[in-house]
Amino acid sequence: MNICVIGYGNVGGALARQWAKAGHTVTIGARNVAKPDLTAFLQNNPGIKADTIAQASAANDVIVVTIPAQAVAELAKELGDLSGKIVIDATNSVFMRPEPYRTGFEALQKLTKAKMAKCFNSTGAENMNNPLYPVNGSMVQADMFVAGSDAEAKAVATQLAKDVGFDCYDFGGDEQVELLEEVCRIWIHLAMKQGNDRNMAFKILKR
Repeated sequence: MNICVIGYGNVGGALARQWAKAGHTVTIGARNVAKPDLTAFLQNNPGIKADTIAQASAANDVIVVTIPAQAVAELAKELGDLSGKIVIDATNSVFMRPEPYRTGFEALQKLTKAKMAKCFNSTGAENMNNPLYPVNGSMVQADMFVAGSDAEAKAVATQLAKDVGFDCYDFGGDEQVELLEEVCRIWIHLAMKQGNDRNMAFKILKR
């Protein structure tokens, strides 16, 4: 796939690296492609390129948004009409919202008219860098969750989650986006506030 990742911090950088390793064509969308930290990121990851947000989003079929949630409404206005493209929202609005919208997902959906999926928001970048955990002598994949009512966008997000190395579960439609963001709040509480360390992940067990 041709993927534009907007944001190259912990989460965006980890996802970009993993997808490049999996054989996807990855472009970082940035307001300033000459920033020193972006230059350093590209030098350390020669399989990834960068372009302006407008050009990267126009040139790629899949756009993954990993910036802070409070900045998403302004970003969505900048992106404009993305009808026909797939946008994956990896943000969380559990602490700060992109006013006047309740979530980044809502802002992106209403302002860009893209096909939307919610994914890559429920755990930390450590698990995106390495979603495998040793359990009883074997390696077990951490779980990722995807929400949204657009079947095509959800299928793409699911495949990209698997390409990173996650098991991926369908969390429901658009109406479950805010509940999925609460999963992130639980992970933060357990990993940091309860002192379990950020190298922890969720795993669904079935009998």
